[in-house]
Amino acid sequence: MSTSFERFQKRKLITSYFSVVLSIGLVLFLLGILGLLVLNTKKLADHFKEQITISVFLKDSAKEIEIDQLQKSLAMAPYTKNATYVSKEEAAEKHSEEIGENFLDFLGYNPLKNSIDVKLNAAYVETDSIANIAKEISTKGYVEEVSYDQPLITLLNDNVKKLSFWILIASGAFTFIAVLLINSSIRLSIYSKRFIIKTMQMVGATKSFIRRPFLWTNIKLGMLGAILALIALGVVLYYVDQSFPELNLFQDPTFLILLFIGVFSLGVLISLISTFFATQRFLNLRTDDLYY
Repeated sequence: MSTSFERFQKRKLITSYFSVVLSIGLVLFLLGILGLLVLNTKKLADHFKEQITISVFLKDSAKEIEIDQLQKSLAMAPYTKNATYVSKEEAAEKHSEEIGENFLDFLGYNPLKNSIDVKLNAAYVETDSIANIAKEISTKGYVEEVSYDQPLITLLNDNVKKLSFWILIASGAFTFIAVLLINSSIRLSIYSKRFIIKTMQMVGATKSFIRRPFLWTNIKLGMLGAILALIALGVVLYYVDQSFPELNLFQDPTFLILLFIGVFSLGVLISLISTFFATQRFLNLRTDDLYY
């Protein structure tokens, strides 16, 4: 009978530990995902900004040497990510593919212009900066028009600012929730041992002596939960990098290393602090209060 009771207690203990590790792992994983989003907010914003295109339409009278010089000067400009020359024939072919029919047969001529498509570096995708760039390019005598989507640029910048703000708010709120959830799991685990704590205290054990094994056990559980969270986070990172290679998530490993260290340290730190205060609470309770 004693053996059955010991097995039951052992299973109960393992279940308790498993629930603590699982809760810590899940919370830290979600916190890691949010941290990854925070660290890559600027990179995501820059990626979308660099899709903005300025189209420089050229006059039919523009000489080939003038076009080459303009393309090279634009390509070398500090605000340019890349500059691509698009002939009127290429533009017509692309437009025909988009509308599903050859409009040249209907019109009988090609109304499109030769152009240079300029993609800007993210730092220059601002309303004022683009206006100045367009004004500068327009001074060329062989440039007929400089076109870009100004409302889209304004909308993009406004949304990036709003997104950054709300991500910071969400990060703070979720970090607070994560601390509460991990703290609750550890407190429930220690609650089941409150009579053991009080018994040890009644036979003369010091608070630090009683607290020590609980601290060490829950630190190890926090470490294990953090390791599980980091493994899951690594899998997600690999999948996202394979699906969206343009984000270059592994280009700067420093941020990822700091994120992993932060998640691991947070798991250990929250476990340590939560265990300390949970054991302290039961150590300070009177014996009669343990039943409530």
